[in-house]
Amino acid sequence: MTDILIIDDDPIMREALAEVLEMEGYSVRKAANGSAGLAAVRSAAPALVITDIHMPETSGATVIATLKEQFPRVPVIAISGLFGCRHGLDADAAIALGAACALAKPFKCGDLLRAVSDLLGSRAG
Repeated sequence: MTDILIIDDDPIMREALAEVLEMEGYSVRKAANGSAGLAAVRSAAPALVITDIHMPETSGATVIATLKEQFPRVPVIAISGLFGCRHGLDADAAIALGAACALAKPFKCGDLLRAVSDLLGSRAG
């Protein structure tokens, strides 16, 4: 099974994303913040990381930059309810930092699954 790590400080979002991905046959690990997420990657690198951008403690921007530097083969999907707002990182900046794509919350499950499938290719499910 393909291992995906979800990093999001919102427990409802984290669980919803995990449920959608598990229903598609993915193995999912979850982290409640960027620090825990980076520790999880260092413990065992996943095939893909999905990270929220705006989180306390360690931001998604820091997660993306760290992964790009230390785990450049692990693709990252950046998610945020604040893309398009005037404060914080926007979708283009997340991609410039190294995210493979960015999805604005709320997004459709199909859009997430398509992005995951595109990034994982033959490693899917």
